[in-house]
Amino acid sequence: MTQEGTLHNVVVIGGGYAGTLAANRLRMRTDTTITLVNPRPEFVDRVRLHQFVARTGDATIDYGTLLGEGIRLVVDSATRIDVAARTVRLASGRTLDYDHVIYAVGSTAAIPAVPGAAEFAFPIAEIESAQRLRARLDELPLDAPITVVGGGPTGIETAAELAEQKRTVTLVCGGTLNPSLSPRGRRYVTKWLSRHGVAVLGTGRVSEVGPDAVVLADGAVRASALTIWTAGFGVPGLAAASGLRTDTLGRLLTDETLTSIDDDRIVATGDAAAPSGQPLRMSGQGAGPLGAQAADTVLSHIAATQPEVIDLALTGTCISLGRRVGIRQLARKDDTAVNLYIGGGAGARIKELTCKIGVGKIRREARKPGSLLWPKGGPRPAQPNSSAQVVTSA
Repeated sequence: MTQEGTLHNVVVIGGGYAGTLAANRLRMRTDTTITLVNPRPEFVDRVRLHQFVARTGDATIDYGTLLGEGIRLVVDSATRIDVAARTVRLASGRTLDYDHVIYAVGSTAAIPAVPGAAEFAFPIAEIESAQRLRARLDELPLDAPITVVGGGPTGIETAAELAEQKRTVTLVCGGTLNPSLSPRGRRYVTKWLSRHGVAVLGTGRVSEVGPDAVVLADGAVRASALTIWTAGFGVPGLAAASGLRTDTLGRLLTDETLTSIDDDRIVATGDAAAPSGQPLRMSGQGAGPLGAQAADTVLSHIAATQPEVIDLALTGTCISLGRRVGIRQLARKDDTAVNLYIGGGAGARIKELTCKIGVGKIRREARKPGSLLWPKGGPRPAQPNSSAQVVTSA
């Protein structure tokens, strides 16, 4: 334990929505040193990556406008958490000592198993891949056929952004178009896409990707000068590489306070956390509150008090359809969509406000640590789901 009167050294690994907010909230105690480790010198506003690709918006923000006074930013990548030595090893060869770690590495694009997808498809989940995609898009004429694979929010927003620019777009959903939408909401989105020339293949699946075409599961071949892959997310392998137990996707297994089941000095948050082996839906909506709760858990560990269990309600989703239209799908506290939505210009304004609020929460927490409030009352399992636990080792 840290001796009384000395500083508590907290390392936050990952500077996304959850990690950055957590770092700011830790400043509620004045006897902590806070180090934020992130592989990039700028914050990536991931909910705007589709705008970045289409050149209708930016997706990076200077950390100097987001981090509270005294937080040290280390631009590097963590390669291993050495639990025994209580150090974080970095790709540069440096090590950082810690008393507590907040594990906020976020999510990445899933590695597709479809033949040719890794070679010829362009993911969009990270700024580097979005930069490559934007450069490739700039090379194509407006009438070049583009295939977007994945019917979730990212796929829909990307297809809509490109369709509004009069590009020729096919959206291959691989099943139900965005299961987070209600039937009415789904019809609304499908109608907008179709009206703007997007060929929506609801149940279609891509079985192979080539340099200039995609092959569907039914054998049909569709020309595709550019294939954009938005189907699924993965997580970095840092937890497994550190010998910590994870779920099957690689998210760090925690209890309901977000504390690692292997070491109470490690607290996970955001997309890379699997509380009780039953993670929440990956979303920007959940990232901020989970970041706040992770910081609160660390502060409880420092104070030798019992941390509170996570309490967060997800209440729907917002999707932009180009720059002028959007949809705000309403949901119950358990994230189950109700048959009610707000569309049109109002939906677009709500979506834009939501994006601004996500960053605004971080800035407000920097000015006033402990200020974040969030909707509560969402359901959580009564008992851990032990079947989701996978023992991993370095």
